[in-house]
Amino acid sequence: MKTIYLGTDSGATTSKTCGVYEDATPISLELAQSSTNSQLGTAAVVKGWVEGLEKFLHANQLSWEQVGGVGLAIPGPYQSYGVLDRSANLPPAFAGWDFYSDYSAAIEQAAGRKIQLVCGNDGNYGGVAEAAKVRGDKKAGVVMLAPGSGLGAAYIDPNGLPLDGDSFAGMEAGHMPAPLHVLELPPFTCGCGRTWGCFEAYTTLSGLPQFLDYLLPNYPDHELAEPGLSPKEKALSLRSRAQKGDALAMEIFDYQAKALGLHVANLMMAFDAEFFVIGGGLIDEDATTEAFRTRYLQSIRDSAEPWLFPVQRLNLKIAPASLGELSQAIGAALVSLYKAHPL
Repeated sequence: MKTIYLGTDSGATTSKTCGVYEDATPISLELAQSSTNSQLGTAAVVKGWVEGLEKFLHANQLSWEQVGGVGLAIPGPYQSYGVLDRSANLPPAFAGWDFYSDYSAAIEQAAGRKIQLVCGNDGNYGGVAEAAKVRGDKKAGVVMLAPGSGLGAAYIDPNGLPLDGDSFAGMEAGHMPAPLHVLELPPFTCGCGRTWGCFEAYTTLSGLPQFLDYLLPNYPDHELAEPGLSPKEKALSLRSRAQKGDALAMEIFDYQAKALGLHVANLMMAFDAEFFVIGGGLIDEDATTEAFRTRYLQSIRDSAEPWLFPVQRLNLKIAPASLGELSQAIGAALVSLYKAHPL
């Protein structure tokens, strides 16, 4: 009977469950989904997590007897290990919730025995899964940068585990200040409230309206210069416009690639990692063309390389993320496995 490790990815509205065998291969590429039901309170959330585990076990003809551990990927920040702080995506009353103890007790009740539980930031755990795939059997450091509405970031060490930090806020790299003198851009305001020019504001969807404010005057005849669309609608149209070669959209995403490349250089000097995985919607094969993705990733490399040591330029490998919504649940399962059986 094979031992398995399960992972729960707790989202704001939907929780997803997946798992791996002892050799770290996924049990399935089909996620079991359950409602998070945060509006009903913490007990309902825990019930949904357990339902997701049982649904995954049933769908794959597995049993609780085979479960060697469970991992939980859940957005921070945390007050301490397994204790939630005020989260933007959960009710204010969840601050101070000891989700680790509650989930551990619920798993024990469902399984009829105590099972090891590990928990961590969802972005970090997504990085664990992407790192395992991109480096294969090689022991090397991996940094993941995933521009979306914000800039997700993770550093995964050669043993497969993420940098959590002493206050469980490690790798909040989106809020490091960008070198504006190199980018030749003004300070943008970040969603975190800082006005010094966080990298997140220059690399993600949240910064696109500010790019438009800055660059649109150079394109007075552009369709987006006409009244009618809201700033959000204009920003959301840029990705599809870039696929058609729109000059304004291409200039904005070139700026974003340059900023992300500078951040790759910063993080390379800090971690000396061999692999950088780039996630986010701009490398989504269903939303962007191969030509666009190639240009974007090459621009990141071109921006990073001048700031690196010669050996780092030779060793640097930049790859697109490939696991999509599977990454955080698989990553949580992998952390559980690695904690039980260190590499």
